[in-house]
Formats: sequence, C-alpha cells, structure tokens
Amino acid sequence: MLLMLGSLECLAACGQRLPVRQVMTDAARQLGLTLEEVNRAAQSDTSVVAARSLEDGRPRLVSSDDWTAGFFAGELWLMYEYSHINSWRTAAEKYTARMRREQWNATTHDMGFKMLPGYGNGYLLTRNPDYRKVLIQSARTLSSRFNPVVGCIRSWDHTQKNWEYPVIIDNLMNLELLFAATRLTGDSSFYHIAVTHANTTLANQYRPDYSCYHVLDYDTTTGKVLHRTTQQGYSDASAWARGQSWGLYGFTMCYRYTGDERYLRQAEHIATFLLHHPRLPADKVPCWDYDAPGIPHEPRDASAAAIMAAALYELSSYSVHREAYRSAADTILASLTDHYRSPVGKNGGFILLHSTGSFPDHSEIDVPLIYADYYYLQALLEKEHLDRSGAAGIKNY
Repeated sequence: MLLMLGSLECLAACGQRLPVRQVMTDAARQLGLTLEEVNRAAQSDTSVVAARSLEDGRPRLVSSDDWTAGFFAGELWLMYEYSHINSWRTAAEKYTARMRREQWNATTHDMGFKMLPGYGNGYLLTRNPDYRKVLIQSARTLSSRFNPVVGCIRSWDHTQKNWEYPVIIDNLMNLELLFAATRLTGDSSFYHIAVTHANTTLANQYRPDYSCYHVLDYDTTTGKVLHRTTQQGYSDASAWARGQSWGLYGFTMCYRYTGDERYLRQAEHIATFLLHHPRLPADKVPCWDYDAPGIPHEPRDASAAAIMAAALYELSSYSVHREAYRSAADTILASLTDHYRSPVGKNGGFILLHSTGSFPDHSEIDVPLIYADYYYLQALLEKEHLDRSGAAGIKNY
C-alpha cells in the first residue's frame, strides 16, 4: 500500500501540477484504506467483495449479489488507469474475479452495474480474453430479461404485488453491457435489445419538461403503460435526482454507441432541465429530489452530482454546447472536491460524503456511497483527458 501511495505522490510531484493530480493522490489514500478494510474482512468471509457505505461508523460490506458490488473493483481499475501502478491492477484483478459468478445471475437487471466497472474496465485496460468471455455471458444473461411485447428489460422481480412489469430509469445504464457485447461478438441481437429498450424509455418514461418518472409499470399482454410511479422519489410526479442523472448519462452513452441524433437531443434536453432547474443549488449538487418540499434544507445527493458531471464531460465531446456542459461539469467537480470530500484517513476510506440512497425508505441518508466515489473518479479522469486532449477519455469496446 505504501508503494501504491508513494508512486502516485511522485506522479503528482514530478509531473505537471494539476488540481486533478492532488485530488487523485488523496483519493488513492482513501481507496487504500477501503482496500485494507475489505481485505481484512475477506480473510474470514470470502463472500465479501466491496464496501457499499458506512453504517454506524463502520464500512457496510456486501457480497457479489449486491447491485453495488462491482463498483469497488471498478475504482481499483480506474486508479490503475490513472497511475499505471501494478499493485492497483493486482488488487483490481482480485476483486474483479470475486464478481465472476454474477455473469449467470438472471435474477437481476443490474448486470451492467455489476460487471462493467470490474470486467469492463479490466478488459479495456488489459484485453484479457477471459474478461471478454465473462462480459459476453453477462450480456446473454441480461438479455434473458427482455420482453419483446413491452420492449424493455424487466427491472425488479420482488415487487409483483405492486407492479406487473416494472422498468426503472436506472436500467438505461445497463444497456452499455449489451452494446459492448455486440462490439465484442458482432451479434446484433444485443444491440437490438438495447436500442429497443432505449426507444421505449424515450417514448414513455419522460415528461414534456424532460424530467423522468422513476418506475413505469407495463402490461405484458399489450405492452401499454399501466402506471407511472416512483420508489425512491418524493412523489410519482417528482424528479428524483439520481434518476435524472441516470437518464442524462444513459442517453449520452446510447448516442456514443449508435450515433442516433435522437439520443443526443434527449441528453441535451435533460441537461437543460437539470442545469437550469430553479431548485438546483448554486454549487450544482442537487438535493435528493428536485421537488422535495424542504429544499434547500433537504439532504443532498453527491452521487447524483458525480454521475451528472461524468455525463456532462462526455456530452461536451458530442454537442455544440460543449463549453456550457464542460463549465457546468467543472463547477460540479469543484463543489464535490471542495465541500463534499472526506478528510483523508476518515470515513472508512470513502472519498465523497453526503449522498442519499433511498430517502423514502429511510435508507442511506447523508452517507458515503461507493457508486458516488466511482463516478467521481470517472469524472476526474474525463476532466484530465479533456484538459490534455480536448476530448473526454471515454473508451469504446
């Protein structure tokens, strides 16, 4: 661990002095602490693969079946990508391997969240042929949840008393696994499912102001929408903050893989809704829901901000509104860096504080969340690449 940190500090001291470098050095110290915590726990419990959040001041550890489990390996790969220090790669390979069994887990729609941070980043950085095989099998597993009548991949299985066929906006993010599988295999069936899901989402899940519903319930016989509701937002009609960021990121990603101008325009409209929202705080880190009644005194969601920043950096590479999007992303990243980071050595090694998991469920309120850290690191790497080359450092399969 000392070797990892020392080498990264040398990169910061010996190279060009950029704010990103110091932030990444601090992030490496934090991630190193989390790695120590997870390593310690994994010695006695081999099911442990990640720390999801803090609970009573201690890291909340999860096994591979948790939807957030893949982000830890993803953070390790991002740190290796940034530093080229092999000890980060070794750690990333270890915790990527612990996600291997999830490639056959057909009980969840979260296959992209689970497999792309570890196996996806790992493949892009190493071209390990075994990683390629796992990604392809993971895409096959995800495809099994697609209903052609509905035109979407089913989200939850555990809510049959509430919804017949629920589809959540988060699911847009998992489509990248399918796009990647087509690139890796030449099999267009994965691409067809991804595009069909994206088009159905575009047609049904967005309001005229380009905010989105959290959950849509579909009739599996007719494919018609039965209900437009929420699980994690303030109300069915409100704009749950992280969901809006998932949509911005998701349609930007869909444009990357398809070149379909409809997705680019949708991402631009969503960006306008978010960046000009009257209840978006000046630091551009949203409260947990844009319509929560107690704004500005509602809990913030740093995870929604980190996802939005990463999406805006990528979107700036495609849009005529390049400077506006990049400036907004810079503001978000500066706010997170200056006011939402954990002091080095504290909070179990998590990087960002003040995220909100599910406010209505009284779950993970004003805490660190692993996916906030992951998208924060991703945004930092994208910013550095933009500063150096003028384009976001987005890698295609």
